[in-house]
Amino acid sequence: MTDFTTLAILVPLLLAVGAVAGTLAGLLGVGGGIVIVPVLYWLTEVGLLDVDPSVAIHFAVATSLLTIIPTSISSARAHHRKGSIDVELFRAWAPFIVVGALAGGVLAANANAAALSAVFGGIAILVVLNMLNPNPIVLAAAPPASPVGRAAIAGPIGAFSAMMGIGGGTLSVPALTLMSFPVHRAVGTAALFGLVIAVPGILGYAFAGQDIGGLLPFSVGFINVPAAIVISIATFIFAPIGANIAHRLNARALRLAFAGFLALSGLKMLFEAFGA
Repeated sequence: MTDFTTLAILVPLLLAVGAVAGTLAGLLGVGGGIVIVPVLYWLTEVGLLDVDPSVAIHFAVATSLLTIIPTSISSARAHHRKGSIDVELFRAWAPFIVVGALAGGVLAANANAAALSAVFGGIAILVVLNMLNPNPIVLAAAPPASPVGRAAIAGPIGAFSAMMGIGGGTLSVPALTLMSFPVHRAVGTAALFGLVIAVPGILGYAFAGQDIGGLLPFSVGFINVPAAIVISIATFIFAPIGANIAHRLNARALRLAFAGFLALSGLKMLFEAFGA
């Protein structure tokens, strides 16, 4: 295919991916990476994006992280207007999430992708079973108040999210609901977590990807800036739409929607870990 033909296919496809990812980001407080990462990786496999297979997953994760910044800003603004962001919790957890995300971004270059996918998938399925339980397990009456407790939960959320190229909602929403946190408030606050995960994660991938071949033009480390910009245009527009849908659902419906999303994500990760 000519370069023009390739662009004519890629641009609408990336915009469509951004629309789906943005809607999910607003609806569930996730960054949209759970959609963006596999699609970008698939585009390298079919040859629409000329990325070396040895760095394809790193490119997909890193580029997804860059899209999370505008997505989180748009989603968080919409949730804030609905009064569903817990600013106090965000301030308490954000420093630990930042440290975890920075470490995760640096470690990702040498991470075992199969093991990471298996852990994510296993945890996701356990969380889904609990969320679908009419009497779900509750681990605490409230999130921990001590710095040690906050670090033990928020740090791994930041690290794992950065390594997988996803926003904080995929992990933080289930964690907060296990601690008796209202689901609408968990989703809204998680939208803002995506911002503090993405920034340090991006720095880690930009640093780790220096002087590595096989990447696309206009890349900074593993991050391809043009692809991220095209996707972000759509995520920024569609994230508020997802947030409005979330606030029209009751708590039970929103929990079921999130459980369905997480089930698909977990099964996908398990398939990637053990299906190959």
